[in-house]
Amino acid sequence: MIFLLATVNFSHIVYLLCPLLGVLPSSAQILPFPSSHTDCVEAHRVCSTDPCCEALYRGLELCAADSAVSPLGEQAAAECLERQDTLLAKHPALSSCKCQRSFRKEEQCLHIYWRVRLLPGQLGEDEMEISPYDDTLMDNRMASLLDAENQCLKAAQDCGLYEKCGSLRSEYVLACTKRVPGTNRCNQHKCHRALRRFLERVPEEYSLGVLFCPCTNTLCGERRRKTIVPSCSYQEMEGLQPNCLHQQSFCRRDDICRSRLADFLNNCLPSPLTASGCVKDSAALCLRAYAGLIGTIMTPNYISNSSSDVSLWCNCEGSGNHWQDCLRLQRMFTHNSCLREFTCIDLSVVHWPVHLF
Repeated sequence: MIFLLATVNFSHIVYLLCPLLGVLPSSAQILPFPSSHTDCVEAHRVCSTDPCCEALYRGLELCAADSAVSPLGEQAAAECLERQDTLLAKHPALSSCKCQRSFRKEEQCLHIYWRVRLLPGQLGEDEMEISPYDDTLMDNRMASLLDAENQCLKAAQDCGLYEKCGSLRSEYVLACTKRVPGTNRCNQHKCHRALRRFLERVPEEYSLGVLFCPCTNTLCGERRRKTIVPSCSYQEMEGLQPNCLHQQSFCRRDDICRSRLADFLNNCLPSPLTASGCVKDSAALCLRAYAGLIGTIMTPNYISNSSSDVSLWCNCEGSGNHWQDCLRLQRMFTHNSCLREFTCIDLSVVHWPVHLF
């Protein structure tokens, strides 16, 4: 009996035991969810009331933990995929749930979202990941952000006059310039965390106004390039660029970074078929998604005084057979018609999404 159970995968064990417990989910027992996106925290709360659902979810937690150590073997990957498919079939709310930016439970929500979605590549999947963020609710109000003249200077002044913007900006500048005792290095982790706090807690008309203000001269462009203290937040202290695919791989091991990258790849996807050069014709979504990467290991930045000249701090050396994949990722920043359009945009005509929390 023990041997037989050892040869049965996790999902089978759970669903063999569920009838004995009297809790096997059926189509009649699945709790109804509204057709709109359910919050992932709420979807998991409902799941946790069902022993079968919770057992499958915990099984996927183990899959994620194992894959973080080393790539899953063929049999293990197949078993994890079966757990995922069984869970999502019985509890579809976990498949359709979304998260909100800057929500106090954002990290918990993103953790749940990605636990029921195995990493691409583990199962031979190369498709682009879907953004976990809910952008369905938009507002048509125009933000009166910046005047026509010297917009970067005014953006900095407005940030300084708004207490939260000024204090959180000073906080990240200090975190990104302070050296670790006994070294000549900054603490990049603390720098990134402080940058995310600034972007998440300061209203976008102030934070994005500082980041994306248009410049007309070299001094302005250089000041804007240094806004995020790139010597710490953007580039490595040794000056050596890592491989872009390696950076992406590390990023996908972190729920926040993985979510922000998926959001960027979805909302800044270029298209030759639209006037704006973007699949999603929304300046607000692309700008917000780009800004969301700042403070992660995939932090982009300006690399010259040009408003459209942005890049990741990485290259494609050593990519081998994945050279084209690496170039494709790199060019999403350096040769992206959608991003180029929106990094040069007049922020005073942007329609910003509403913050729900």
